[in-house]
Amino acid sequence: MPIAFSIVLIAGIWLGHTMGRDRTRTSFGRTDKITSILNFVQEQYVDTVNREHLTDRTIADMLQELDPHSAYMTADERKRNDEPLEGNFEGIGVEFNIISDTVRVMNVITGGPSENAGIRAGDRIIDVDDKPFTGKKVNNALVMKTLRGKGGTKVKLTVKRAYVKGLIPVEITRGSVPIYSIDASYMMDKETGYIKLSRFAATSYDEYMQAFHKLQKTGMKKMILDLRGNGGGYLNIAVSLADEFLASGKMIVYTKGRSVPGGGKKFIATAGGGFEDEPLMILIDENSASASEIIAGAIQDNDRGTIIGRRSFGKGLVQEEHELPDGSAFRLTIARYYTPSGRCIQKPYTKGAEEYYQEEYDRYKKGELLNADSIHFADSLKFHTPGGKTVYGGGGIMPDVFVPLDTAERNHYINNLLYHGIARDYILEYADTRRDMLRKTGFDKFFSGFDTEALLKGFISYAETKGYKTDAAALEKGHPFLLNYLKATLARIVWDEESFYRILNIRDKTLNKALEEIGKK
Repeated sequence: MPIAFSIVLIAGIWLGHTMGRDRTRTSFGRTDKITSILNFVQEQYVDTVNREHLTDRTIADMLQELDPHSAYMTADERKRNDEPLEGNFEGIGVEFNIISDTVRVMNVITGGPSENAGIRAGDRIIDVDDKPFTGKKVNNALVMKTLRGKGGTKVKLTVKRAYVKGLIPVEITRGSVPIYSIDASYMMDKETGYIKLSRFAATSYDEYMQAFHKLQKTGMKKMILDLRGNGGGYLNIAVSLADEFLASGKMIVYTKGRSVPGGGKKFIATAGGGFEDEPLMILIDENSASASEIIAGAIQDNDRGTIIGRRSFGKGLVQEEHELPDGSAFRLTIARYYTPSGRCIQKPYTKGAEEYYQEEYDRYKKGELLNADSIHFADSLKFHTPGGKTVYGGGGIMPDVFVPLDTAERNHYINNLLYHGIARDYILEYADTRRDMLRKTGFDKFFSGFDTEALLKGFISYAETKGYKTDAAALEKGHPFLLNYLKATLARIVWDEESFYRILNIRDKTLNKALEEIGKK
């Protein structure tokens, strides 16, 4: 009996192993390996698995292997990513921060439901739909989930407003909240207009044209277009904007891709651009990417204007988005784009996504952001414009006029105060007691005659109460910057985003260099 039992046991183990091995070979066919493995994991894994989560991760990892810009998005991620480019979303229309476990309204979006309902910057949200909305449980995700919602639905807020007795009940009907692409547009002198564009969204071209016509009516004959920090957006919007600056027949950009019909597509300027001959300056930096680089490349390669700032990011890949049945989507790189001189400005990405995005910090370590001489390009990446100017591909747009990163005034002490929100919190409290008075006085008087020294003195005392000991030497070096920044932040809270930039730009070295250069035209 023991011998017979042993023989049966060994035979059973061998048979089970053989059947399992055969079943594995049968299940994992060559036609759909990924689906076969996911099926097997779902059936055989020791614990219950989330099939949808595994699928999402598998697709995301697969696309990331291709290049840093091919990507998969869940339905929720896609919605969040697309909102800034669509130009609007549905909600109540406020920008907020959570300070001391309380939601504090930082800005009310112009034209949104909260503005119409009377919500003001500085308001503290105490209750939502008659339920307490303060404490440790309140975080950014909860606030977004609670305040956003389908247009037409209502939400009841109870807010506390400084120096108003009691609480204020406010009922807001959610609706479309505009997301603006133009942060500022104003005249810097009698002839020079300034436009700051933050993204290339669906509404960006129309916003630009509105700003352009406003400045043109006030005498604009020269323009500074600020694309610093602009990470890009829609290719067609960039092409439409570039068309405003280039004469008919000039190349804007062209694309090449294996699956693109005809192998690629050329985008040529048409007749009737609104600013084709006048002096033009384009500002870029290390965070200007994609569509921003298309504009800068088209202007530079056609010898149309002057590019000022620091080398741009270096994204020369074109993605196409495909929606999946569950609302998720993936973006796949289908082409490279080339500037008119023939250069592809895409920087290398063969070492993976992490090193690809780390490259910006590497520029800083190598001194590139401080000294143009530290930037080196291979001769094989050299191209020439019609006017004989040498330009390079393989890693962003190199400006015609280099302006180093300003590190003298932004020292560790000041950065620490800004990054931890101490300046923001102080200005909010300061504005609570003076908002109406400042608005009555008007921005023009505030711009020219406000006592910033008193504002700074109060801020330093406030920072001390929050545990930030004053560094006298660092404060002395950063004194001019901090004065200007606090005043600009106060203007943003009392007025709007444009007011912030009108003051902040006073000490902007890149912008001042652009003013100097355009003054020679």
